[in-house]
Amino acid sequence: MTADLLIRGATVLDGTGRPGVTADVVVADGRIAAMDPTGQAVAAGQAATARRVVQADGLVLCPGLIDMHAHSDLQILAAPDHTAKVSQGVTTEVLGQDGLSFAPVDDAVRARLLDQIAGWNGDSRGVETQWTTVAGYLDRLDQGIACNAAYLVPQGTLRLLVMGDEAREATASELDRMVALLRQGMVEGAFGMSSGLTYPPGMFAGTDELVRLCEVVAERGGYYSPHTRSYGRGALEAYAEMVDVARRSGCALHLTHATMNFEPNRGRADELLALVDRALDDGVDVTLDTYPYLPGSTTLSALLPSWALAGGTSALLQRLGDPDTRARITHELEDVGTDGCHGCPVDWTTIQVSGVRDPACSPAVGRTVAELAQASGRPPAQEYFDLLVADRAATTILQHVGDEANVRAIMAHPRHCGGSDAILVGDRPHPRAWGTFPRYLARYVRELGVLDLAECVHHLTGLPARRLGLVDRGLVREGFAADLVLFDPATVRDVATFEQPRQPAEGIELVLVNGVAVMDGGNRTSDLPGTALRHFGVTVQR
Repeated sequence: MTADLLIRGATVLDGTGRPGVTADVVVADGRIAAMDPTGQAVAAGQAATARRVVQADGLVLCPGLIDMHAHSDLQILAAPDHTAKVSQGVTTEVLGQDGLSFAPVDDAVRARLLDQIAGWNGDSRGVETQWTTVAGYLDRLDQGIACNAAYLVPQGTLRLLVMGDEAREATASELDRMVALLRQGMVEGAFGMSSGLTYPPGMFAGTDELVRLCEVVAERGGYYSPHTRSYGRGALEAYAEMVDVARRSGCALHLTHATMNFEPNRGRADELLALVDRALDDGVDVTLDTYPYLPGSTTLSALLPSWALAGGTSALLQRLGDPDTRARITHELEDVGTDGCHGCPVDWTTIQVSGVRDPACSPAVGRTVAELAQASGRPPAQEYFDLLVADRAATTILQHVGDEANVRAIMAHPRHCGGSDAILVGDRPHPRAWGTFPRYLARYVRELGVLDLAECVHHLTGLPARRLGLVDRGLVREGFAADLVLFDPATVRDVATFEQPRQPAEGIELVLVNGVAVMDGGNRTSDLPGTALRHFGVTVQR
């Protein structure tokens, strides 16, 4: 055997959480061919024949990092270099998040989604989007992507296909059709199902409907990844509902971007973790993910009450032309707390514009709604509505509502994984798009010691791979796919900031996807070795 690469003398953190060992690692034909302690015969023999030898003294070699919550569904195709992710060491990301994505679709639903979630994915210029099935989307990804991608069937998209925007319970026949579409998507390779239960139309599903759908996911050995009904007032009740869905359906549960945000939840992470631990003790299979930042990121329109969003963008803009409707929404936003703002009255000082679709709106970027109002001398709600209309509801925002104590407590839980929740488009996207994973390694391992290095690597590699059911990724082990990251534990750090978010990390020396370098010496190569991963779980008899 001729090795493609021999990495010599690295401290190998294998993704299990065990302490590192110094070893030589041989890569051949996209796989880890051997891992031997330094000086052993296999690795030593490869040194003479390997096409490339990397001396890695003082560096850490670990499995490729897995982003459990990504919004790259179109951007991974539109900008295939995908430097934002691979420069962090991400070799696999999970798409189809928050209940809204682009498979399965028909022509009408595709057009609706390209408009509704433009703030997440940008437009489709340069991307052929004519697939209609999960299989078609995965096949399109296989034509050339930078890192591997897994996909979740989006529950809100199922509702759009079957019911449109109807804000009601599904009939028996409608639910049967959603079940059939979900089952088809799972058979075609989806890893599970996502929901966005503060986004229409998925939010209109009741608990029983979610249980029925999750039974299908469980039958196929997948998992459910919900954006719950609230991350503010009512957050704990929303998490409890999802645990109930998992318990009743027998489905594995992954609580994605599992934050405890807004003033009512400050310092209350222990209550969420106690809920998780009780579920685990009861036999419910629960994991969760977070990003290591305080602000969240979403669209400006997401703050609206759900009734205002019914019918899509055109219907919303028509409503915003009515002064009485604006007055009603203002009252709900500022005095009551909308479902879109998680039941908490909006604080305009925390809502910062991060991106616009219409260049004419660019002066708003980087400013909070309160600052825009102060500059114009107009009420904040008026500035808010006018920006929504001018940018056709495509504006993205940062929402400064996080709590540091909660962030640290949740990431320390043994069932925690990493997920960037990254929106890659916009003028000034959240820096988590470029900095999530090195920030874990720098701030929360090296600087603060919230996790030790081996434990953190496990949270970002082996544990998410186990959640996904990947049998040959997530560990540094002979025979596994050579998704690998080589980094300097003393210098690795996130460089992306809120002011300059598109900056690659420092200290990451080499990133391999399926044995091919996508980052080498801190530079992006031209290769696109990623593949669409497919989950073909064995049907579970219930």
